[in-house]
Amino acid sequence: MILLICKLPWNVTQTEAGDRPLKHIENNLPSFTLFFVTQTEAGDRPLKPIQPLGATLQVWLVTQTEAGDRPLVQSQGGNMPEKPLEFVSNFIQADTPHLRQLNLFTRKPEPVSVSIDTDLEDTELIIDEGISLVKSETLSQLIVSGYGLKLSKKSERLLVRKENKIIYEFPFFRITEVIVASRGISISSDLIIELCKRGIHINFLEGNGKPFAMITSPLLTATIRARREQFESLKDKRGLILVKRIVETKLANQRGLLLYFGKYLRQKGERTFLEIERIANALADIRKKVKKIKGVNIEEKRSEFLGLEGSASRLYWEGVKKVISKRVEFLGRVHRGAIDVANAMLNYGYGILYSVVWGAIAAAGLEPFAGFLHVDRPGKPSLVLDLMEEFRQPIVDRTVISCINLGEITQLNTGMLDKRNRDILGEKIINRLEQVQRYQGRRYQMRSIIQIQARHIASFLRGETDYRPFRFRW
Repeated sequence: MILLICKLPWNVTQTEAGDRPLKHIENNLPSFTLFFVTQTEAGDRPLKPIQPLGATLQVWLVTQTEAGDRPLVQSQGGNMPEKPLEFVSNFIQADTPHLRQLNLFTRKPEPVSVSIDTDLEDTELIIDEGISLVKSETLSQLIVSGYGLKLSKKSERLLVRKENKIIYEFPFFRITEVIVASRGISISSDLIIELCKRGIHINFLEGNGKPFAMITSPLLTATIRARREQFESLKDKRGLILVKRIVETKLANQRGLLLYFGKYLRQKGERTFLEIERIANALADIRKKVKKIKGVNIEEKRSEFLGLEGSASRLYWEGVKKVISKRVEFLGRVHRGAIDVANAMLNYGYGILYSVVWGAIAAAGLEPFAGFLHVDRPGKPSLVLDLMEEFRQPIVDRTVISCINLGEITQLNTGMLDKRNRDILGEKIINRLEQVQRYQGRRYQMRSIIQIQARHIASFLRGETDYRPFRFRW
């Protein structure tokens, strides 16, 4: 509800307790100041309503607030407009995307502080473009991205200033992590000190999502414990259970994607669908074999998992070939040195996903280079590759296949994707990462689901929760 405070004979700029209205703006009338107010900073509301205007506006004649404060600054002959309700109605309809408050000393409008003090229930709140708050049972992240954002501290709150137009305030007690996800964002040293004191990690990501730095207190033990348990899990059933569930989910996603595109072929009456259906059934059989694997630890069963996963991958890419065969030539999966458009697009898309998953793994306090399914080797972040398996089909493969079948990218330029095609594909992958998907009874962006899954792995390895991989609903 928007409240209008008009003072006779007072212009409300500040109460005796030092409170100022949250949303007000000065009009051009020489003897009258108009304020849009939701409440004062202390939470007080004006006492005496006069006349409501519709469901979203009330006009208040204020002599004092509920706390008994009176305004400090007296105007000279402040008078109401002749038709105040009509005046206010016209003003509300004006384009005022960023309301300001008047600085008493400079007499200039200043940004309004908007307090984000919502108790989220396992959901994601988009505060503004480039500013979101993600919360689940294992994390509460503030994610900021966009050139010109400024992060600072005020009392018990983190402030995000956007283009000198608006200020968002987040209570520290509601945040467990801050993610700075682009360049051009400044952060004050006072805020860094406060976050470290409270055990709140600050993670810095490049524009493509790849992490390049993390700030945390040297006194914290959460990351140490997570990594210690991660290494210990290689020797017991935790690692085996994690790999089994990841591989099961990967095969389910592969099967789901083939049937998803296959149904369009069936609608067209093409016999290719029968071949795709055969492959999907074979993938389901391999998935059953994966579920039956038992052992003491992942070390003794890794080769068996990799063998079944390899067989499933050969079938899957055979199915993908049938889906896109009328648009491009695809002879099979090529990881490096691809000279065909499909593999070049897949490699580029996986590169984007790789960076986002790496950022999530690092933010969860896990060691990126100590994986469970993929074999360790220098320079290979094997845990990143493990978690990627849950997201390859819904984020990259689906996007690439759609792009090819729609004829948006069907050829290479001098054996590689040119800038135009990279931009087209990159934008589509980013859009997929930002699309909302239902997950554990709530709705999250895909990018946020990756963050949550990384945290779930850490919690599982610490023995705090069970691990449920992300299975896309096709």
